[in-house]
Order: sequence, then structure tokens, then C-alpha cells
Amino acid sequence: MTISTLLILAIFILTALFFTLTNGLNDASAVVATFISCGAASPIRAILLAAICGFVGALTSGRAVANTVSAIVTIPTETALLKVLLAALIGAVVWNLVTWKFGFPSSSTHALVGGLVGAVWIARGTNSILWGWRELIAPSHQLMGITKIVATLIFSPVLGFIAAFILQKISKIALRNAKFSLNYWIKNIQWVLAGILAYSHGANDTQKTVGIISLALASTNILSGQVGLIWIKGLAGAVMFTGTLLGGWPIMKTIGRGIYTIRPIHSLNSQLSSGVCLVLATVLGAPVSTTHVVVGSVAGVGGADEFRMVNWKMGKEIMIAWCITIPASAIVAAMLFYFLRMLG
Repeated sequence: MTISTLLILAIFILTALFFTLTNGLNDASAVVATFISCGAASPIRAILLAAICGFVGALTSGRAVANTVSAIVTIPTETALLKVLLAALIGAVVWNLVTWKFGFPSSSTHALVGGLVGAVWIARGTNSILWGWRELIAPSHQLMGITKIVATLIFSPVLGFIAAFILQKISKIALRNAKFSLNYWIKNIQWVLAGILAYSHGANDTQKTVGIISLALASTNILSGQVGLIWIKGLAGAVMFTGTLLGGWPIMKTIGRGIYTIRPIHSLNSQLSSGVCLVLATVLGAPVSTTHVVVGSVAGVGGADEFRMVNWKMGKEIMIAWCITIPASAIVAAMLFYFLRMLG
């Protein structure tokens, strides 16, 4: 292995970890947004809970999501692979920072997928991208590659919305004569649900970093086996922990207050529906966006409670950001890879 390859690998790993940090800023902020806004916990305690549970989730997660991410592209040579992954990560990081700065709760998963597609397209053409549409229309109708990721990212906020909408409607009927003191118990229950949601986020989202770092290290034969996997998980979890502690306050404000005025029962139903969706996605190996699920659930409880009071304009702006995430990060990654290839 040449010195230049080692240098690119080192830069790549640092960039991957920085991507995980921005993931913590973006997606982990969504985990505790409603928890904080309804008054169930102070910001510091909520973020600390999310950071600890997310770290545990990263350490105990499986490989299903990581395998899905690793299988998106096929690049045969180690140097080309590292440059592709580096460009993809930088494209994702740039988009994460832009959306974090403006308080738009975008998807780190979308950004990473877009970065991979853009870089690989320039590097090797479309044949090196597992689009998955052929497998989908085949007799077996398998969801694979980009098709699987796009499908889960589209349906995850819809499922979050529907689940939260139904829960909120049931709650309104079941608790219509409840006393105000019930809020005390609702707030306490949220500590458990917030922990589960944060754990699910750590288990799902860090697998994307684990998958992409594993792909790079396997190509250079530096690290392999279960010991290496645990080391990568621990490192990714620690960085996600740090990103969560730093806090994505603009995104928390957007989700917790910008879409709908959250009360304890809203937060409870949002967390419950989001947690179920994330756990299910992790088990199925679907790399969903925590942010998308949570935003969908917040809109769901608001729509079920007072439809006209939901800030649908904000929801529209968020959806626009979601739609341009993949193209934007793909363009940045494609330009970066072209530049790296020119450098030799």
C-alpha cells in the first residue's frame, strides 16, 4: 500500500467520523426535540439521555443496515474506492452543515446516498451503482440497493405520520375526561420512550458509518473480523455521542415548535410511533432517516389534534429540503471526486 493511499484512508476515516458528528447534530436533535419542547425534560438532561442511549445502540447494533449501505456501490480498486467514498462523505457533510445552519431537519442518510451516487457515477458510470429497479420488477420483487433506500426514506415519514395520527386520535377519545395531573405521568413515561428512540437512532444511523468505514478498510486489508467491527462501532458511537451532546438547537426548535405546538401527550405519541418505526426499520435492515420519521410523527399528532393549527408551510419547506438533498449532495460529491481524480 502506498503512502498516498494511507493518507487518503486517514483523511477518509476522519471525514467519516465528522459525518457521524454532523449526523448527531442533525438526527439526534430530532430525537429529543418534542421531549424538550413539551417540558418533560431540560435540554441538558434530554441530550445526555439521548447521547448515552444512542451510544449503547451503536455498540449493540447488528449489520443489516450497514450491509445495505455497503452494497450500494461496487468499486474494484482500493484507490478509486477511497476517493469515491471520501468525495461522497464530504458531499454529505457539506449538506448536513448547510441544513443544520438554517435549522432544516434534513436526512443524513439521504445526503450519504446522494454523495455515493454522485461520486460513483463520475468514477465508474451507472453500472457500478446498485439501483435495484431490475430486482424490483423481477418475479421475486426484491427491494435492493438505491431502490430499497429511497423506498424506506419515502415511506418512513408517511408511516410516522399515520402511526402518530392514529395514536393521537385514540388518546383524545380515551383521555377526554382525564385530569391535568395525568401530564406528570405522561412526562415520566417519556423518559423511557426517549431512551428507546435514542437507542434505535444509534443502532440505525451509526450502522451507515460502520458500513462505509468497513468497506474502505476491507479494500485495504487493514482491518477485518469481529474485533475490527466492534472497534468501528465503538468509535462511531463515541463520535455520535459527542455530536448529540453538542446539540442541534436550530433543528430542535424547528421540530419542537415550528411545526406544531407540542404538549406532553403529543410528545408521547410522537415518540412512541417514531420508536416503533425505527426499531422495525433496524430489524429489517432499512436505513431510514430518524429526522423524517420524527417530523412525520409530529405532523401526525398535530393533524389529528388541530389540523388547521399545523404549520404546513414549514412542512412544505422541510419536504423541499428533503427532495433536493440527494441531488445536492450528489453534485457536490461528483465535483469533489472529479477534482480528486485530477490530482492523481
